[in-house]
Amino acid sequence: MDGSHGVSGAPADRNHGVSGAPADRNHGVSGAPAHGSGPVRPIGADPALLRIGNASGFYGDRFDALREMLTGGPLDVLTGDYLAELTMLILGRDRLKDPTRGYAKTFLRQLEDGLGLAVERGVRIVTNAGGLNPAGLADAVREVAEKVGVSVRVAHVEGDDLLGRGGWGEGVLTANAYLGGGGIAACLRAGADVVVTGRVTDAALVSGAAQAHFGWRPQDLDQLAGAVVAGHVLECGAQATGGNYSFFQAHDLRRPGFPLAEIAADGSAVITKHPGTGGAVTLGTVTAQLLYETSGARYAGPDVTARLDTVRLTEEAPDRVRIAPVRGEAPPPTLKAGLTRLGGWRNEVTFVLTGLDVPAKAALVRRQMEAALDAAEHRPAEVRWTLARTDRDDADVQEEASALLRLVVRDADQDAVGRVVSGAAVELALASYPGFHVTAPPGKGTPYGVFEAVAVDAAEVPHRAVLPDGTRVSAQPAPETRELVRLPDPDLPEPLAAAGTRRAPLGLVAGARSGDKGGSANVGVWARTEEGWRWLAHELTVERFRQLLPETAGLPVDRHVLPNLRALNFVVDGLLGEGVAAQARFDPQAKAVGEWLRARHMDIPEVLL
Repeated sequence: MDGSHGVSGAPADRNHGVSGAPADRNHGVSGAPAHGSGPVRPIGADPALLRIGNASGFYGDRFDALREMLTGGPLDVLTGDYLAELTMLILGRDRLKDPTRGYAKTFLRQLEDGLGLAVERGVRIVTNAGGLNPAGLADAVREVAEKVGVSVRVAHVEGDDLLGRGGWGEGVLTANAYLGGGGIAACLRAGADVVVTGRVTDAALVSGAAQAHFGWRPQDLDQLAGAVVAGHVLECGAQATGGNYSFFQAHDLRRPGFPLAEIAADGSAVITKHPGTGGAVTLGTVTAQLLYETSGARYAGPDVTARLDTVRLTEEAPDRVRIAPVRGEAPPPTLKAGLTRLGGWRNEVTFVLTGLDVPAKAALVRRQMEAALDAAEHRPAEVRWTLARTDRDDADVQEEASALLRLVVRDADQDAVGRVVSGAAVELALASYPGFHVTAPPGKGTPYGVFEAVAVDAAEVPHRAVLPDGTRVSAQPAPETRELVRLPDPDLPEPLAAAGTRRAPLGLVAGARSGDKGGSANVGVWARTEEGWRWLAHELTVERFRQLLPETAGLPVDRHVLPNLRALNFVVDGLLGEGVAAQARFDPQAKAVGEWLRARHMDIPEVLL
């Protein structure tokens, strides 16, 4: 999930959450108070409960999920998350080629199949697929509706695109603030069937819908925080139902279903899925997703800061996990803005080293390539070598007898990473180590991107809802703000009594999930039992973490303690260089760092094993 910061400014209107002239009453919005009195046009059939599902966790997720969620069981709102840091760069390049694009085209193809079903079942659709051009996607949705013969009211949210403000430096392709749920709520209150946004926080798709349905006020922080946490669990789709789960062998994951949340008026929620779908919703799957791409106990957003250290999970029944309570605090006075730019050019060659003498073979080809790069008119600014010892002795299969030596070069000039590198590698084909070959023919280099997060004053960011009748209303900022300060770590549990230990992988007693946030990575680790937590909390210190993962040894590492989840969350600054688009390491999004940690051996008490 893409994280966010809060907002500041004048107190919000307690009646609306929006400002501006009253919209056309025929479209469901009037000058009458909305907060506290519920929406003019109900979102769901039950005023005390809102069922929100998710049909996309990223641009490229399962295409059929939208139809599956609409036909699998009752829903009031269906969300779709299509945006990530890398996606914004991709959409920015699309917009360079065609200014009318810049949105997730897959969503339109899904609507051709599912829009009629949504209207038939009375399900509202809320998506951030608008990317860099929410108005353009809203128009395209209207065209799809006309094509498939259904009548829908379409609204969109705008104001996140800050590129026109300038001052971002050279080469910036996109500059977008992470907005909250106020604009979405205004659109839904006005009767929109489809709401398209640009860059809002991923959780805002859920919290905005809940705001509209329950009429929450900006100062209803606990309720908002509960919806934000539920939204965070839903946002990555099947990761909440067993996908990418450490203990995956316990569940049928051939085709996990997508998650949904049943949200109550007090902000509590039950995470579940449609009956008969694959995967599972358990304390473990929900814990894993709660830890994903977060940092400290304060999870900041534009509308509220949710206190993750207050979250409690209860398994009510099979595939039903309740999240309650969740405490909320005022959001920070700034919004997060994400900038993407082209960072330069990169090239990569992977040499295959087979059989005996792997270190000597690697040293030979490295000397040869370095000599060629030194002799070039322009040596690449960055040259990086990594050797992965994937080989094993006396292998029955040739691939298992082979190691991989990876060369990555970067420079602002394409010529410095093109023929200089590929030509030198090709010329060694008959003049280097025995068995010389590469995994793919070297090319001329490709552009890479850079992601940067900056804080902007929320008062300077417009946040507008464009209602179905075309009326523009401004979402009000939070009435109060609070600077984001790291919470002190809570007291640790009583340690386990000293007993015999056995050398074994950490993953036998703990789960983990990791992810990226710009150039940083987070690794959330949780214990499966209370006894395991009493050991983990004392044993997995920052020092031990660095020992287990030597790549982190020279980097800042912060450990956050979350006792209610029996979890530790480690944030490693700089592990991913300039972010996923820069492809700074073998696992550029840190997706598998948690599994690497689980595979490392520690002295574990035998009572836990």
